Amino acid sequence: MTDGTFSTVVVPGRPTGVLADAWGRSAVRDVILTVSAAAAVGAAAQIVIPVPGSPVPITGQTFAVLLVGATLGASRGAAGMLLYVAAGALGVPWFADGTAGWPAATAGYLLAFILAAALTGQLAALGADRRPWHTIGLMAAGNALIYLVGVPWLAFATGMDLATALAKGFVPYLIGDVLKTALAAALLPAAWMLVNRRLTGR
Repeated sequence: MTDGTFSTVVVPGRPTGVLADAWGRSAVRDVILTVSAAAAVGAAAQIVIPVPGSPVPITGQTFAVLLVGATLGASRGAAGMLLYVAAGALGVPWFADGTAGWPAATAGYLLAFILAAALTGQLAALGADRRPWHTIGLMAAGNALIYLVGVPWLAFATGMDLATALAKGFVPYLIGDVLKTALAAALLPAAWMLVNRRLTGR
């Protein structure tokens, strides 16, 4: 099941829905969540650590993108990231370090955010955010998709060869990705435990 309405009782081993649907769903709520998702990623993008020699800084963006997808599901997660990318390209200063406009070198990563949010949302709707090891797989898949789009785009936009693009747009971020994945593997299953207890009264 994808981004569907969440059932009121979660049956272990038969996950349905995503965290955002735990107390129902409506069109107004979907709009609010979508806009909030874009704003959350914009806020996370202001956590910036420059990487010497690379146009791609370390930010909180990817962590926020994957959490948004897992929490909201595929359609709302992707819509939130589409809003984030489009608004930033049109002038909202919420890309990394308060920038706006179309960043030629790193645009591939931004476009990949839309796909990654959809992927993690789909995986979460299938239950991949309920257990730590499954959540690690969910985060790894989302990160891999971002790099699969972002790194070749970086190479093409800057004229780097692929090996150089990997060195500047992939390798420096692996340790941070591991730490973010570990954090998500703790947060998402813990959130589901709280939701299950609340809904079942246990």
